[in-house]
Amino acid sequence: MSGASNFAEGVDLAFYIIIGISTFFLVAITATMVYFVIRYRKSKHPHADTSITGSIKLELIWTIIPTILVLVMFYYGWAGFAPMRAAPADAIPVKAIARMWSWTFEYENGKKSDKLIVPKDKPVRLELISVDVIHSLYVPAFRIKEDVIPGRDNYMWFTATEYGSFDLFCAEYCGLRHSYMLTTVEVVDEPQWQEWMKTPAGDSELDKVSEGFNVVKMNGCVACHSSDGTKLVASSFKGIWGEQHKVMVNGTEQTVTVDADYIRESVYEPNAKLVVGFNAGLMPSYKDQINDQEIEHIIEYIKSLGANAE
Repeated sequence: MSGASNFAEGVDLAFYIIIGISTFFLVAITATMVYFVIRYRKSKHPHADTSITGSIKLELIWTIIPTILVLVMFYYGWAGFAPMRAAPADAIPVKAIARMWSWTFEYENGKKSDKLIVPKDKPVRLELISVDVIHSLYVPAFRIKEDVIPGRDNYMWFTATEYGSFDLFCAEYCGLRHSYMLTTVEVVDEPQWQEWMKTPAGDSELDKVSEGFNVVKMNGCVACHSSDGTKLVASSFKGIWGEQHKVMVNGTEQTVTVDADYIRESVYEPNAKLVVGFNAGLMPSYKDQINDQEIEHIIEYIKSLGANAE
């Protein structure tokens, strides 16, 4: 895979040098072992030669040369790694928020996306944030990977050097639907990126539904809630609007109507009224992550999936 960032050349060079040296010695040592096994087999040499003595010269050679080779590998590895920890002051700041099981990218102006959209040839600095467990942001084409750890400040940066769409995924097993943490980096020209940054979310009903889907996708809701009636970890969004649900409230079974208030409460206090048959503690609170406008979009999205589908 050809590289598409400023780090690709350095990482690839270190990789090929290490692979080249390792391959050379694998072949050389294996060939030498095979030669000695055949050359000095017992059938030809039934008695061991006890006249062999030590050699200071040979010992120095097989100590000094491997040391030099290890230092060479370290040098190229360090030369490829060191720039990754020195983000330019003018790099575009983006928050990369990881949760089970989705990515959300938040820009300086508050705009959010489930894809990382960046301009070509401009440095981008990602502030890595996890709201639950350990994740790892990995973009193979950019040759970058960094752990995203709850409660720990971390970052990564890069400059995209090629236009296109590049896979971005989580490289740290993070639970049942780890494989859902797959999205893309979209590299566009700067005018196109600037225009995208200025484009606000629409106000039409169709736009609200679309934005609602984006919100539930970006926040990982689709990992547990299906939109086609399939029962996953939690109840499906399909057809629930206006339904009567049996829920547990402080150990007591009650009946509630799925309306705007119930959806809002379920997003902010997911264990307050838990649907009978589902386990508590699986869904975190999104009180500080999803705002009122996004809640309205979620409501419109759920409405669009129909009501009383039974």
